[in-house]
Amino acid sequence: MAAPMTRFLAAVTTRRSSACAAGGSLRRRFASSARHDDAQEAVKWERITYFGIATCTMLAIYNLSKGHPHFPDPPPYEYLHIRNKEFPWGMEPSLYNSLCYACFFTVFPSF
Repeated sequence: MAAPMTRFLAAVTTRRSSACAAGGSLRRRFASSARHDDAQEAVKWERITYFGIATCTMLAIYNLSKGHPHFPDPPPYEYLHIRNKEFPWGMEPSLYNSLCYACFFTVFPSF
């Protein structure tokens, strides 16, 4: 146990003494460069963002200006919209039929 620890301490002290003797400092070195300006990086990403916004806007205008195909209505099949029983509000399938509209506008005439 003592042998690995002495080797480790010898290596650390050798590195420190050689770094100090060479004129280097014992500062921690980061992976990114300290000389790189953060303002330049921000400007770069701002330009990329504006370019992306302009590109997406042009693609959207192009896609929306083309139009879309209109298909013919399907034939009225007999098995669709079968009503075997009346609705509680009548045969009109909408809850908001003319009677409801009339009642609403008599209660709220300013609407």
